[in-house]
Amino acid sequence: MKSAHPPSGILHPPPADEPWPLIFALGVTQIISWGSMFYGFAVLMDPMQTALAISKETVVGAYCLALLLSGVASSFVGRTIDRIGGRTIMTLGSLAAATLFVCLSCATNVVELYLVWAGLGLAMAATLYDPAFAVVVHAFRGNHRKAITVLTLFGGVASTVFWPLTQYLVQHLGWRDAVLSLGLINLLICAPLHAWYVPLRPVLGEKLTTAASARNPDFAAMLCMPNFLAVTAAFTAAAAVMSVIAVHLLSLLTQRGLTPAQAAMVGALIGPMQVAGRIIEFGFARRVSARLVGTVVFVLLPLSLLVLMFSDDSLWLCATFAALYGISNGVMTIVRGTLPVELFGAAHYGAINGTIATPVLIAKASSPIIASLAFSAFAGYDFMLIGIVGLAIVAALTFSTVNPARQGL
Repeated sequence: MKSAHPPSGILHPPPADEPWPLIFALGVTQIISWGSMFYGFAVLMDPMQTALAISKETVVGAYCLALLLSGVASSFVGRTIDRIGGRTIMTLGSLAAATLFVCLSCATNVVELYLVWAGLGLAMAATLYDPAFAVVVHAFRGNHRKAITVLTLFGGVASTVFWPLTQYLVQHLGWRDAVLSLGLINLLICAPLHAWYVPLRPVLGEKLTTAASARNPDFAAMLCMPNFLAVTAAFTAAAAVMSVIAVHLLSLLTQRGLTPAQAAMVGALIGPMQVAGRIIEFGFARRVSARLVGTVVFVLLPLSLLVLMFSDDSLWLCATFAALYGISNGVMTIVRGTLPVELFGAAHYGAINGTIATPVLIAKASSPIIASLAFSAFAGYDFMLIGIVGLAIVAALTFSTVNPARQGL
């Protein structure tokens, strides 16, 4: 049977037998998993703080612990999916999430709260983008990039669906029964979809390029490659910046002169622009290499922050920041999911992507705390803003050193 590899950076139409129902099933589970475990915390934070009579910092600490453990577990989860496939991992992750939400609904003290969120961090590692991307890369032949883009379009609406849904449940049922409802959704929807649609065994698809097919070295050797180190450092720095923005943006905008309503409007613009960026990538940018797309979005990140830095109380400049930042944030998720295949091939994708995710998630968990300390030490957000602009520039410069032609030490 004749097999042809597309030239570098160009994608051909997928074979008819590519499992697109898998993408739609994973799309539903990504909305629920992200919405319940990641985004739902913002709504549950205050009710949990009140019910347990603890400080907000203590509650946020439990969530940060979840993100840290998710990062620590990501490499193991990726290696396991490479070896045995994603069905068992993702199904158990959803079952664990359901069980842990039941436990959270019964939590009465700080120790129980932290134990539950520690478990939810492991459940995140087994159910969110990184394991889903690994499943997609192994299931699709030459068009996994398109599949990953479609999957992120689903994930992009998770907050839009679950912030109001969780708020509605808390208002009408109380936070404990709301948490039980989130567990029930994971049990009745996510677990069956993972068990039914995710392949039992990994099926390694064709590589994107002839060069990528030839480059398939040992996983341990890849960890020392300049490209791997540069990619990991760049995405980690960008994740730290984006995590700070996610937590501190509204306060930063109001301190710079916007009203709370204006700040909320600017913040609300980021989500739709993430989706818009992914649609643009789906229609146009996917015709070029993931590295080239990554170069563009890594430049957009510091550019957007520079606009924010000089915006003062200008609503239009703040909206321009939100548009540029949202596009960068949305498309960067796709780049992080697709670039490892372009650079290293698909055989060790789960392990490589999971290893990259480890420092990325640790940075996401720790950087908002560091930013809060900077805010307290310097009595305002100016120093913090300078710091994240500098970090975003470092991320862009580091990513610019990635060279697909250079794989050796």
